[in-house]
Amino acid sequence: MNGFERELRERLLAIIPHAELFSINQQGIVDWREYQQVLGEDPRIRKVEPYTKITGMIQQGSALKAVELTGIQINAAIPTRWQNEISDADWQLLREGPNQVLLGKGILNKLGLAPGDKISVVIPSVTEDLTFAAPKNLYLTVAGSIQVGGLLDNLIGIMHLETASEQAGIKSGAQGLRFQFYDPFAAYSIIREVGYGFPQAVYMSDWTRTQGHLYDDIRLVRVVVYIALSLVIAVACFNIVSSLVMAVKEKQASIAILKTMGATDSQIRNTFVFQGLLNGFIGVFWGTLLAVITAPNLSLIVAKLEDLLGIKVLSGDIYFIDFLPSQLQANDVLLTVLVAIVLSVLATLYPAQKAAAIQPARALH
Repeated sequence: MNGFERELRERLLAIIPHAELFSINQQGIVDWREYQQVLGEDPRIRKVEPYTKITGMIQQGSALKAVELTGIQINAAIPTRWQNEISDADWQLLREGPNQVLLGKGILNKLGLAPGDKISVVIPSVTEDLTFAAPKNLYLTVAGSIQVGGLLDNLIGIMHLETASEQAGIKSGAQGLRFQFYDPFAAYSIIREVGYGFPQAVYMSDWTRTQGHLYDDIRLVRVVVYIALSLVIAVACFNIVSSLVMAVKEKQASIAILKTMGATDSQIRNTFVFQGLLNGFIGVFWGTLLAVITAPNLSLIVAKLEDLLGIKVLSGDIYFIDFLPSQLQANDVLLTVLVAIVLSVLATLYPAQKAAAIQPARALH
């Protein structure tokens, strides 16, 4: 789960905006350049950029595909957060004209599109009183693809801010402002602080509303994994209990002789506690060693098994990654070792007490 959380933070949250402020009407964000500069000085905010979003349907022959086109400022260089998802060649093609567009890889595959193809996007028309009129067609040229992974590849597109604002009827040139924070997990509180103090009436949104279910799922599975791991350790401790109980049963006569020779109950008890702890420490040592060796290489091991068996553990069409990530954290290792040792100690108490309670007269009878 540490690996999934890392990929969520470094891959998905590096691409999608952490939060958005967007206008409640067709006016858009008035004087957005000024607000972009002022908000960009906040030490908690990494970047602020204007955007305009259009939702529509791509019509290619008889096929239709829903798409969410986001108009952003197209600069000479690819934004840092997109460098792994967009090639330099595709970005340069996007810059060539205002009607160029980048589409998710899944959209291109489904519609059989390639760079240079012309597409028609059916988008809604919104009037001044926010009622819908007859839809209109937006004609664009495919410049290339965006390959993020998961469902986003089947939904997103990037186009020029000016074109998107013109087609959406945004008078100010930007429907809203998008934010990237240094701490994406503080997005909820930061965007509300910014939004409540914003001079215009705006809607507020953050990534926990759009993609938060992924993080919630990861946290839930983490708890389930901890519980399952604790149960596995508990089952292993029952082996310690059973082995010590059998040892006490077999060594009753020997224990009785030791008691007649002067061994105290505490000495007998400590002997069996030590034996159980020794078994527990041996298991913890080898288990930890195996985990430390295997966990960092788990992604490679699973990839080899996928190639060997011809299966895919995680499908990139469904999840935001198509491989099994793994990250070993010292805190998790220490917690697991501590739980295992504590359970090993608890597992020895009953057999040790049973051994200490043996009566020499009865055992030697």
